[in-house]
Parts: sequence; C-alpha cells; structure tokens
Amino acid sequence: MKDFSNASFPPDTIKLMTLAMNGALSTLPHPVSSRHVQSIAETILRTAKDGERDPKVLERMALLELQISPRF
Repeated sequence: MKDFSNASFPPDTIKLMTLAMNGALSTLPHPVSSRHVQSIAETILRTAKDGERDPKVLERMALLELQISPRF
C-alpha cells in the first residue's frame, strides 16, 4: 500500500470512508481480489486526504480509478 503514514482522520471521516469502502466493494462481483480492495482503499484514503467528505463521491472515485487502472 502506498505511504499514508502522515494521514490522520477524525472518527467521523473514518466513518464516511468506511461507508464509501463498503459501498464500492458491494458493487464488485465476488470474490473480490485483494488487489481491488487495496486499490479502492488507496483511492479513498488519497481522496479523503485531499478533503473530500461525501461518501458517494469517495466511492465513485475509487470505482472509476479501479476501472482505468491497468489490468494484471
């Protein structure tokens, strides 16, 4: 995972990020790969660190980035 050691979030933001993560993961077919989980988490962390707090926007950004990321 990319370095987010300097990121700090209050509990209400963590709750919003958790909603976004759960929402994004619920849209993917099962089983969800650990690579997809990691990509979604990184996008949500990065987007929240930039100031976004809407869980639906965080979710959409994570899914969009997952779509355009290279396939392995």
